[in-house]
Amino acid sequence: MKKKIQKIDQLLINHFGIPPKSKRRPDPLDTIIGTILSQNTNDSNSYKAYRNLKDNFKNWDQLAILKPSQIEKYIRIAGLGKQKSKAIYGLLQSLKKKQKRISLNHIERNTDEQILEELTSFNGVGVKTVSCVLLFSLDRNICPVDTHVHRTLNRIGIVKTNNPEKTFYEILNKIPAGAAHSFHTNLIRLGREFCKPAVPNCPGCPLKSICKYEDKTVESGKAYKTNNFMLLDNLD
Repeated sequence: MKKKIQKIDQLLINHFGIPPKSKRRPDPLDTIIGTILSQNTNDSNSYKAYRNLKDNFKNWDQLAILKPSQIEKYIRIAGLGKQKSKAIYGLLQSLKKKQKRISLNHIERNTDEQILEELTSFNGVGVKTVSCVLLFSLDRNICPVDTHVHRTLNRIGIVKTNNPEKTFYEILNKIPAGAAHSFHTNLIRLGREFCKPAVPNCPGCPLKSICKYEDKTVESGKAYKTNNFMLLDNLD
């Protein structure tokens, strides 16, 4: 599997280029909150909600004083306000209770497995969210799996899984050294621009020569607008 992933990564780089990384690694807690806000919405709205929090509060301790209904007012643009505000509030309160301070700086010295176990113990924090912390905040060679990554890897034939979490564990420890960021980011772009859920643009796909998807389209589909903005590479 590692050789196949390496080939896919190179083909995607040949087409999309090497994705730019954030100039600095975001704080792990910033990444968790940014990822919670990104659920079931686009990066633009997620970023606006994230900026609403960062621009109105000096730190997460100030946000923790608010009730979920008050937090919801700042993040409404990201959708699912009640659900997301409850998850953010619960996370901040749990950190305050467990550690007496709202911080995740201690996790940097832990292994990937330890971090996955610890952070998924918080309500509203799943494997995908923690894997984003590992990649974007800690620069670990871990590939987060969202719906785009899950769909494309199944269609290409790298995995045969029925949900993103299973896909994540299938490819865990099989990513070539240093390839996780480009592989993850370019698969998202592939899913957004070519490998759409209903009508993929198979003739224009940079992976068409190796893709195992049986229901390929024979005519070029709709040309989707290029969107290079990635939320978690723009947290500051």
